[in-house]
Amino acid sequence: MLLLVFFGNLVLLNAQYQFTGEVAQENANQSIYLSLIENYRKSSRVYSDQIIKEIKADANGRFTFEGDNLSTKNRIYRIHIDGCIDSNTEGSHFLRDCNNTQSVLFIAKKGDTITFPLLQNNQALCEIASTNSKSGLLLEINTLKEEMILDFMEYSSEASRSLNFEKWFATFQEFGEQNKEPLVDLYFYDFLSDRSSETHSFYLKDIENNPYYEELKSRLSKKYPDASFTSQYENEIGADQIVLNQPNKKSRSFFWPYLLWGGVLFLIIQVFYFNFKRRERGKKKNPFDTLTSQERTIMIKISEGKSNKEIATELFISLSTVKTHINNLYKKLEVSSREEIKSLF
Repeated sequence: MLLLVFFGNLVLLNAQYQFTGEVAQENANQSIYLSLIENYRKSSRVYSDQIIKEIKADANGRFTFEGDNLSTKNRIYRIHIDGCIDSNTEGSHFLRDCNNTQSVLFIAKKGDTITFPLLQNNQALCEIASTNSKSGLLLEINTLKEEMILDFMEYSSEASRSLNFEKWFATFQEFGEQNKEPLVDLYFYDFLSDRSSETHSFYLKDIENNPYYEELKSRLSKKYPDASFTSQYENEIGADQIVLNQPNKKSRSFFWPYLLWGGVLFLIIQVFYFNFKRRERGKKKNPFDTLTSQERTIMIKISEGKSNKEIATELFISLSTVKTHINNLYKKLEVSSREEIKSLF
């Protein structure tokens, strides 16, 4: 009888998932959300219709999500700390990009136990310890993205861009094939095939003669035959291949007026957008107000003449994370060099 109770409890325990973590003290008692991302085109930010659970961090900044309502197969999830201030959100925290808002994407399934430790520099949701070997793969993809962006920033010539596109498409695709998790492939496929990205033109060339895309379709249908993202990918790939296989010049000439007027409309929107942004910038009293605490710390280190490597060592963070923070500093302070940051400081 005792054995039956023991094994019954063991089965029940295995059916549970448990995602625990800790956030900085400044986020204690704040809302934390768990979201399910079925549409890989909606992975870049938080959408309210993705949220499946909400809790609050305790007074020490600790939180736990647990239950038995997840899929038995891997899915992409997000844990999101809502850093928005209620009075400044006009009723929605999910369509705004607020300072101190943090999130992490990860892979999980029913029965997984995952921990998100708070790092020594008070950074939350930057590391993952999981019983699921696939959980941290999206963090690795983000690191590859940062390295790719830095590659493109270093040399901007057309020849360099072409070589970089070829290199990084191959790098991402090899990463996905080696880890044997199609969700990872979908995550960077969204990034590389985005129509608004500079990578889209190379993607259209790559899809013409690279068997990778058909192989991914096969892997998805075998592992996730009934998932919505599988049919989503199949439809997108099919549509792109149809466009590529239509050399009809008449149809192209038929559409050029629409393209022309679309371009005009785009320019008008751009003018309104930049005027709006200029007015918004004019309202800001101080650009330093937009910086996170980590970005302020790195700005001080730069003013002290510290190198990226020295900053990474002192703050216990990776070199790529330092570079990302410095890129954010350039954008927020509207500078283009370390010397300009020093002069502002």
